[in-house]
Amino acid sequence: MYPAVHAEKTPDKPAFIMAGSGRVITYKELDERSNQGAQLFQKLGLKHGDHIAFCMENNEEFFPLAWAAQRSGLYYTTISSQLTAPEVEYIVDDCEAKVFITSQAKAELALGLEGKCPNLTARYMVGTPTAGFESWEGALSELPTDPIAEEWEGAPMLYSSGTTGRPKGVKHPIEKEPIGKPSPLVGVILGLYHATEQSVYLSPAPLYHAAPLGFTMAFLRVGATVVVMERFDAAASLALIEKYRVTHSQWVPTMFVRMTKLPEDERAHHDVSSLEVAIHAAAPCPIPVKEQMIDWWGPVLYEYYAGTEGNGFCAINSEEWLAHKGSVGRPLNAIVHIMNDAFEDLPAGQEGGIYFESAVKFEYHNAPEKTADSRSPQGYTTLGDVGYVDEDGWLYLTDRKAHMIISGGVNIYPQETENALITHPKVADVAVIGVPNEDFGEEVKAVVQLIDMANAGPELVEELMEWCRERIAKVKCPRSIDFEAELPRHPTGKLYKRLLKDRYMGKTDSRIV
Repeated sequence: MYPAVHAEKTPDKPAFIMAGSGRVITYKELDERSNQGAQLFQKLGLKHGDHIAFCMENNEEFFPLAWAAQRSGLYYTTISSQLTAPEVEYIVDDCEAKVFITSQAKAELALGLEGKCPNLTARYMVGTPTAGFESWEGALSELPTDPIAEEWEGAPMLYSSGTTGRPKGVKHPIEKEPIGKPSPLVGVILGLYHATEQSVYLSPAPLYHAAPLGFTMAFLRVGATVVVMERFDAAASLALIEKYRVTHSQWVPTMFVRMTKLPEDERAHHDVSSLEVAIHAAAPCPIPVKEQMIDWWGPVLYEYYAGTEGNGFCAINSEEWLAHKGSVGRPLNAIVHIMNDAFEDLPAGQEGGIYFESAVKFEYHNAPEKTADSRSPQGYTTLGDVGYVDEDGWLYLTDRKAHMIISGGVNIYPQETENALITHPKVADVAVIGVPNEDFGEEVKAVVQLIDMANAGPELVEELMEWCRERIAKVKCPRSIDFEAELPRHPTGKLYKRLLKDRYMGKTDSRIV
């Protein structure tokens, strides 16, 4: 299961479509261009298990490049195109990449890497290259479109978003498996989400992130058509669902929030009845937001909880969620343990660290101490999240342990406060953090992005305070509220809370990594 099979059977079928330009890349083109990429990697002397890295916006060379590495038996790291040159340099050096590819759109980033990353043996740029980079298209143009002699399955080695510290490279072992062996994620989209060759999958998020990359590659394996948005826009997403009769899609909760806060006439204008499956993950979805989405789109929402580490996968459909509101599902491939700080199992209903007992093996590249920190003495593994299970085994997320606020000895997880505030009609985005308090150690502060910043002021602060007091316990309500024009949110939906915390702690040298 990989593009070459579909290139032979349906060569002219669209493999993917760039939503902004309307540019169509057929399976034949995807197969040939990825073959040329594999030929280039072989020409450069790369061997099974070697590493490449690339940093690009969503563009038409992304998938051919990813498949070139995938069919060459290489590790490939897709780096966030939002990072600075020092951040990219850190990842390229840490993953031990031998080849680095970027795009003309990231020319300023490329200049910042001049003289850096000494382990690289080749540097390429999509589009007109700048000094120090060769033309990617030029290098491929001289090479045959035939597959290389030995095609082995490669694997992505992706890095965490770096929201709480230096990003970690998640590495899974790769064996010499012939190209075409279905990945576990293919089994998920076939069995759980009923994907077929006729499916049309909309990807509104940056492709370098784990979920968009993994799911789009899986849909390409089964022969579906992928519609790629260059960047997310709430109204444009609805128009694309209607235009391409999208059957499958994947979102993060902040995207749902943006769409539900569109004017009613704009939401009602587009036909979304083709949607069979709308997958969402990456962060807990506020219950009222998900209720709105199910009322609007119907029972097509499918949520999962998992990480790049692949150590556990929990899933829940709309009907199950309506019966267990707030749950992220039950595990499909692991056993969930809720554990206290002494690594003892806790009973149903009690909050603790979420650990998975599974056969999946992973490590954090060049970080044995972080690998060790992710393990319990029993060998279970964690993503660092906190939650609980109910009597029937449904898992509920509370928050990330690193985000916990300790105020007067009380543990407060900000997710519940954020969920309350985001439902206010004037709020576009919100982050809740702990800030210093002389008496209590920390206190709860909310930083709010408004739909219309003209509404900011003391009256709205009090309105939001009262909104919280009506919905959550007083101890969880913010003691103060600030307004920001835009929160430091990653394009994948994750929030860089540490940048906000550092600002309130008086730190001025904060960096994502």
